Amino acid sequence: MMETFDEPRLAAAGPRDLSDILERGGIVYLPRCPVPLPAAADLDVLRNELPAHMKRKNVSYHPEGDRVSGLATTAPVYATTHRVLTRLRKDIAAWTRQVMPGLMQGADIGTCSFRPMEEAGRAIDAHKASELIHIDAGAYGATNGNRILRFLVNANPTRDRVWASKGDFASVFARHAERAGFTGPGGHVGRLEKNLFDRLFSVLVRSLAAAVPMAKVLDSSPYDRAMKRFHDYLKDNPGFQAEVETHVEMRFAPGSAWLVFADGVSHGCLSGQYCFIWTALTPLANMRHPEYAPINVLRAAA
Repeated sequence: MMETFDEPRLAAAGPRDLSDILERGGIVYLPRCPVPLPAAADLDVLRNELPAHMKRKNVSYHPEGDRVSGLATTAPVYATTHRVLTRLRKDIAAWTRQVMPGLMQGADIGTCSFRPMEEAGRAIDAHKASELIHIDAGAYGATNGNRILRFLVNANPTRDRVWASKGDFASVFARHAERAGFTGPGGHVGRLEKNLFDRLFSVLVRSLAAAVPMAKVLDSSPYDRAMKRFHDYLKDNPGFQAEVETHVEMRFAPGSAWLVFADGVSHGCLSGQYCFIWTALTPLANMRHPEYAPINVLRAAA
């Protein structure tokens, strides 16, 4: 499931080597983050000063509004947080375009976030808990079947970030589609393409977003709603969470980075503190292995 690319292997990689692994439900592990990390003084601010000013579990830079959510603009750490996240977002975008040009053509570069809280043992809504293994659904608006690519960096100076997985989307869906109500007696995937009402709603959201950029997160699609159904089922299902035979744990060392299609690999963060998370929507049309894309797995089951 996890493929390691140390510096020599990364330097020798072809333009589709990493993206082929990602499309097939793998995780690309980079023992040394290939983009410059923030300066030590800036990391100190984000680790030690930022949490006292946060309104949510993480802070995110949203390019459509050029602002950081989860943090008041009057907070003394706002300027540093904004500068760090915008620079890191730009650097990761440039790196991914360089090493995976075919995958990243026309990609929508989304948010760049920082999570300073310890993930283990957090008392929050189960549907928002990172510890519970899940498949990501939606990414700040409608994906319409495009893929959710994440680039993560463990910014903890001393501790690993520990993940768990129970397989890629196709295998998890095959095991749980009937119990989740997608197949079998009374089950249904439902339509996955937008109808007239959906298209009109998307036009309305785009019009609103022209005046209020953050309004784009209101958009949705039948596919994204189906994925949210499956996301919630996985988090709400003790049987799935307790599966032993499919359970795999992975450790990401301090200063390392990893890439994953978060809609295509089940994952949960068992423990870890201080992590950057960058997101892009990559066009479904760019996939060399479209049969692994969740929307096509759902279409095959419909």
